[in-house]
Amino acid sequence: MSAAPRRIPRAPLVLGLAGLLPFLWGALTAHFGSFGTEAFLGERLIGLAALISYGTVILCFMSGILWGFSMQLTGAVATRGYLLSVLPALWAFFCVGGEASLLALMAGFAALLALDFWFVRTGAAPVWWMSLRVLLTSVVLACLLLGLLI
Repeated sequence: MSAAPRRIPRAPLVLGLAGLLPFLWGALTAHFGSFGTEAFLGERLIGLAALISYGTVILCFMSGILWGFSMQLTGAVATRGYLLSVLPALWAFFCVGGEASLLALMAGFAALLALDFWFVRTGAAPVWWMSLRVLLTSVVLACLLLGLLI
C-alpha cells in the first residue's frame, strides 16, 4: 500500500482555483464597477450581490463535501460528522441575507476551516485537504473583506 499524497492533486487544485473566479469578479466589480457587463450578466452577478450569492452557494457546496467525508466514518464519529457537515448550509440559510451578509459569510468560511481540520484529523478527508482549503479560504476571505471595505 502506498502512502497518501501530501501534495494537492492537480484536478482539485485547478478546479478549486477556478472556483475562486466568481469571488475575484465580485470583489473587482464591487470596487471598479461592472465594466458594462450588467446587460448580459444581470445585477445579481456583479459586485456585492455576486459575492453574497456565490458565497452562499459555496458554503452549501462545502456542506455536501463534508457530508461525503462523513460517509468514510463509522459509528458515533460518523454521526458527529453528519451533524457537523450540515452546519455550513444552515449557517448560510439562517445568517446570510441583509446588511451583515458579508460578515456572516466571512464567519462561515472561517468556521469551515475548523470543520475541515476535524475531518482531516478523523482521516475522512485526504491529508492534502487543509493545504487546499487554507489557500482557497484565504482568497475567499480577502475578497469578502474587499467587499466590506467599499
